Amino acid sequence: MANSIIVLCPGQGAQTVGMGRGWNDTSTAAAAIFARADKAIDLTSLGATLSKLSFDGPAETLNRTDVSQPALYTCAIASFHAMQDRPDAPTISACAGLSLGEYTALHLAGAFSFEDGLRLVATRGKLMQAAAEASRGGMVALIGADETQAQAVCDGAAQGEVLVCANFNAPGQIVLSGHASACDRALEFASTVGCRATRLQVAGAFHSPLMAPAAELMQKALENVEFKPIKYPVWSNVTAQPHDANNSALLKKLLVDQIVCPVRWSQSMLALTAGLPAGADRPALHELAPGSVLKGLMRRIEKSCEITSHDKPADKPAPV
Repeated sequence: MANSIIVLCPGQGAQTVGMGRGWNDTSTAAAAIFARADKAIDLTSLGATLSKLSFDGPAETLNRTDVSQPALYTCAIASFHAMQDRPDAPTISACAGLSLGEYTALHLAGAFSFEDGLRLVATRGKLMQAAAEASRGGMVALIGADETQAQAVCDGAAQGEVLVCANFNAPGQIVLSGHASACDRALEFASTVGCRATRLQVAGAFHSPLMAPAAELMQKALENVEFKPIKYPVWSNVTAQPHDANNSALLKKLLVDQIVCPVRWSQSMLALTAGLPAGADRPALHELAPGSVLKGLMRRIEKSCEITSHDKPADKPAPV
């Protein structure tokens, strides 16, 4: 296990104009992934290919849910292929991805092909974008709140509307999701339970019941893709436990549930790191491109766990 790694895959929000360009320009393996992505999905209605939007923007287009999701999936997998394109490349012992990143993790574990996964996340992005446009929703980050306090804000500010815990990112960092007016009330109510609140610039109320139309249609999309048994543990955002490697029906159900249920990233990382061996047999943790969001969250979840991020080729470490 000394030459094994745990791969962490970023989710929506990590996107930035220029992401993946360094990997594309320095690695033939990464460039091949971007080329495959440009062939697999058609973005001509937006006036550019997926790779061009990733490398050159504009930011307002890249930040669209229906663009950022396939772009992030592609960028992460391109960086992975570049990292592994060397004789001493380590093996994977486990994988996890934040929300959208769970699809990246499942592809790396062999659940489906790159192209099938890309089409799934492109569909997921379109469906979530449509659900967001159909409902006036938003999201609010609570700083310094635990789950009990976060639920108290939901209970106090909902007033008959949807307001739920949507993301457990790290201790003291919980995101609420729901109707825009309920989010407005949450901004005021948070101080009464001893925490701060700030509005997030997002398209809609992700990981809440307002995404139910997207979840229903995503179930049909998943039914049309054959899933293979996964080769190593991949952590579920919904259960904060590894998926059943041989139960594709349950795996697909959890991917549908993920759209409307809270993302339990903090709990997943605590459970994952608690099971790691000590000493030389402890696998290293590596975060795929873009950015280093997951590294930042891990500092608050489990300080003893170091993560190597791979936003750019210069970040490539010495052999594990």
